[in-house]
Amino acid sequence: MLKVKEIAKAIEDFAPLCLKEDWDNPGLQVGDPDMEVTGVLLCLDVTEEILQEARKRDCNMIVSHHPLIFGGLKRLTGATPTERIAAGAIRDNIAIYSAHTNLDSAFEGVSYEMAHMLGMKECRPLEKSTVGDGSQGLGVVGIVPPTPKLEFLRKVKDTFEVKDLRYSAQTPGIVVRKVALCGGSGGSLIKNALRSGADVYICGDLKYHDFTSYGSEILLADIGHFESELCSRKILSRAIRSAYPDCVIYFSDCEKSPIGLMHNS
Repeated sequence: MLKVKEIAKAIEDFAPLCLKEDWDNPGLQVGDPDMEVTGVLLCLDVTEEILQEARKRDCNMIVSHHPLIFGGLKRLTGATPTERIAAGAIRDNIAIYSAHTNLDSAFEGVSYEMAHMLGMKECRPLEKSTVGDGSQGLGVVGIVPPTPKLEFLRKVKDTFEVKDLRYSAQTPGIVVRKVALCGGSGGSLIKNALRSGADVYICGDLKYHDFTSYGSEILLADIGHFESELCSRKILSRAIRSAYPDCVIYFSDCEKSPIGLMHNS
């Protein structure tokens, strides 16, 4: 039977830990590397509901995109969700592993998957990693068939199942030919998108002043952090199955965005 460390190696062969950002904390968060794996549950965030789902599905390994533990734990008293999840996973012998910014920067990682979903061609990293062969890095830039601005935005909204798409209203009525994008919080790469000559930049978590500062120069589209990175589950599944085709893998059924939306009636 497969062990936790073998699942971890399959993921790290695809997304080496050397690609992570300095502030990040990917890798094995909870559990014994030598524990045999009965099933793997894939998710974006590890929540108490996800932990309960793993128990019900007889999955003793959870693989997430966002790490459960970022800054370290000083105690396990059950006072916070993170403490309760970590303690519950230890008690029930459930391993928790994450692949975060290393999965973002990997070739064919999160931003590449987003690009493929939009049918982009001639893709390359928006900001190359300092390690690797040049195909790794944060974000992606590529080309699409010429598409009017609003038609392209509708395609983005539908592709990523975005309920409310935020975009730069002051951007002129352009035709989109070159697209830059980044999964998750990508505001720091707006200038990279401008330098690349992109007509549009797509990511999550853009700030108000990102729109006021750059919206007249490039079409900005904020699709939401959750929506942009949900595809990470597909990438992780492929990485594991490429090494272990018979591994029992589930996508979480209970996962949903932590951000609610209230609409005017």
